[in-house]
Amino acid sequence: MSHHVVATVDEIPPGTHKLVSVRGREIGVFNVKGDYYALLNRCPHAGASLCRGRVGGLVVSDGPGEYEILREGEILRCPWHGWEYDIRTGQSWCDPEKVNTRQYRVTIEPGARIAKGPYIAETFPVHVDQNYVVVEI
Repeated sequence: MSHHVVATVDEIPPGTHKLVSVRGREIGVFNVKGDYYALLNRCPHAGASLCRGRVGGLVVSDGPGEYEILREGEILRCPWHGWEYDIRTGQSWCDPEKVNTRQYRVTIEPGARIAKGPYIAETFPVHVDQNYVVVEI
């Protein structure tokens, strides 16, 4: 599994997200109350750009006219048909037994660990052959 640096923590403050492209895949990286999660930017229901949808809470009800909003900032709603997904797990709230969106593992690593030295430039052998400079790759 390869690791890809996509942002600094300052670029994705709590309650926001950032769309990034990694190896040809568009991925939404979300900061939910200081925890980071990454979801494929494709709704499994109909293919919409899922991460462009609204982030909100989960509406629950005990009866007509009564409702409560729980888990604010943890539910992503597809912009096309309103299907809801749990940002923390990728699980669908519309069809939880069969549908979930692709989730990717996210870690926070210190810059010193990512950019280790000493830095060594790649070199190539060079020689002169009858007044032509030749680089071997």
